[in-house]
Amino acid sequence: MDFNLKKLTSDAGVFFTRAVQFTEEKLGSAEKTELDAHLENLIARADCTKNWTEKIFRQTEVLLQPNPSARIEEFFYEKLDKKIPSRTTNGELLGQYMLDAAKDFGPGTPYGSTLITVGEYQRRLGGAEREFLQTSAINFLTPLRNFLEGDWRTISKERRLLENRRLDLDICKARVKKAKQAEAKAAAEQELRVAQTEFDRQAEVTRLLLEGISSTHVNHLRCLHEFVEAQATYYAQCHQYMQELQKELSRYPNSFASNVNPSTSASCPSPISSATLPGVSPPGLASTSTPGSAREPSGPLKIQDVQPPSTGHRKAKVLYDYDAHDTSELSLLADELITVYTVPGMDPDWLVGERGNQKGKVPVTYLELLS
Repeated sequence: MDFNLKKLTSDAGVFFTRAVQFTEEKLGSAEKTELDAHLENLIARADCTKNWTEKIFRQTEVLLQPNPSARIEEFFYEKLDKKIPSRTTNGELLGQYMLDAAKDFGPGTPYGSTLITVGEYQRRLGGAEREFLQTSAINFLTPLRNFLEGDWRTISKERRLLENRRLDLDICKARVKKAKQAEAKAAAEQELRVAQTEFDRQAEVTRLLLEGISSTHVNHLRCLHEFVEAQATYYAQCHQYMQELQKELSRYPNSFASNVNPSTSASCPSPISSATLPGVSPPGLASTSTPGSAREPSGPLKIQDVQPPSTGHRKAKVLYDYDAHDTSELSLLADELITVYTVPGMDPDWLVGERGNQKGKVPVTYLELLS
């Protein structure tokens, strides 16, 4: 008990002496031993590495998991060394809702069948997202976390020891200056030599640890490449799935137009009608075809033999990609501009489109008329 009390008293005395030395240095009334320039540069570089690593780590967490509650839950699982439970992604959940809705609406209806198709692709997108999150957490977040919670804590501990050794060294230097008697001065000089040795030893330990920051940068660079690779793979999968989904939906170009309720036109973009073109009669007068027969124009009309009218030409912007089903049709690419017009006897759901020397039928639901 006496030993512990003496140690506590001694530690308190050392702490108080260091606090006095630190305060006097801040006030400019005491000299301070400066670290060599190389060590100062290493410390500045380490602080910069820690600060930016921490910011990148936190923002990557937000990117991968925007929900703060979920991040807190994952944090506690990690601290308890428990496996984080598998969580359904938003894409997978949306896809499942669409599939369930299709069962109620009827999978045989246009809306129900489309919900099934879109729902399946949403689930694929969700699966790709899950794989991306897992890969990024392992290959990028974990190494950053290991540095902040492992290497950096060790570096911080040794830097605190170095600061204490520096304070002890400066305290001994002050005692040597204040010593008047030869015996007291000799004792102070002996303490100074011991303090200098301990300071030099701790400075070397700290320097070696700080020089290891270069290896940390190399490791983080490799992890960054892996993170970018995971992102590229994820976005490529999403792009592929969406292209496949668009092709699936483009097989029925009139399924939307033929099932639109006029009362919903305020919230949904209305399909373009050829009745808006100059010189074109309304659908009811120009043709007796039904919405389901829009795949073929009425009458044996050969597009390649059609002569363009002198008036009625308009520019149109293509809204979606469209693959021609036969030689009478013209394939379209989203965002391109083409010239369109109509001819007598043509189905109102179709127009004649021209792109340079190419000519063919195009569905009006894929176009936005510009002039």
